[in-house]
Amino acid sequence: MFAVARGSAAAMAAYRGSRNFFSSKRLVQKGLVSPGLLVPAHIPRPPYTTSAEMPPFPPYIPILDTDEQQRLREACALARDIVQFAGTLVEVGRTTDDIDRVVHAEICRRGAYPSPLHYGGFPKSICTSVNEIVVHGIPDNRQLEDGDLVNIDVSVFLNGFHGDTSYTYQVGTVDSAGQALIAATQRALDESISICKAGVPFQAIGARVHDVAMATSHSIIHEFCGHGIGRTFHALPLILHFPNTERGEMLPGMAFTIEPALCEGRNEIVYWDDEWTVATADGKRSAQFEHTLLITDDGGVEVLTL
Repeated sequence: MFAVARGSAAAMAAYRGSRNFFSSKRLVQKGLVSPGLLVPAHIPRPPYTTSAEMPPFPPYIPILDTDEQQRLREACALARDIVQFAGTLVEVGRTTDDIDRVVHAEICRRGAYPSPLHYGGFPKSICTSVNEIVVHGIPDNRQLEDGDLVNIDVSVFLNGFHGDTSYTYQVGTVDSAGQALIAATQRALDESISICKAGVPFQAIGARVHDVAMATSHSIIHEFCGHGIGRTFHALPLILHFPNTERGEMLPGMAFTIEPALCEGRNEIVYWDDEWTVATADGKRSAQFEHTLLITDDGGVEVLTL
């Protein structure tokens, strides 16, 4: 996911003094972040792990050959398994730091590297975004509470390829508005996937997400997008989740993510001081779902993380 704008100072001030009026919950408070976990030496690392800088995008959209497509399938199948495993850990009273620790161990046990770890300096192995946190939540010692929404974003590096997926889970009993937000976001992803095939313009994805958001009275977070994926964690094309005039169309061999984030209130965002965690400026809840797709050689689409 990629930031293209930052919330204003005024928005941050308003956020710090707000409450989530769609539910009785207080805003998420930053907890203590434990040191990043070690990866066994025998597990191959992506090249960016030795630098605190974001790696550059390749200046082209990769077209994957048959062997590359199969390796991407394997990485994405593992990402799917891991995000489902992470979901079994979601429960009232458990910390996101504990989920990160257990998931990290499982990724390593399966012979893969957790792609977020040390990506541009990110300190943890997964992202855990609770309630009004939109994306890039850093796992910490805050306990999950009854009624929380938590998005778990899992990316793995296996055999030279990245697989990427995320899912928003319910903690305990979630109110009807929270359930509606989750359902709308899942629908936005599903309907976007349904139109994907060779020859379809990428901008059609944003139009479809917009239609779902309008029909369900939710807002779309504009600042983050889907992306190409393969040998590099993030690549072209950038997949915008709102109406746009970006050029380009889907072709066989292209792989990319679709990952819409919808929210209950306004779609303005703020960054926490850690420069990773992104929250809705008005404190309203957000949800996100993500799949990695491949446009197949016959012109159809394969959802690799399903």
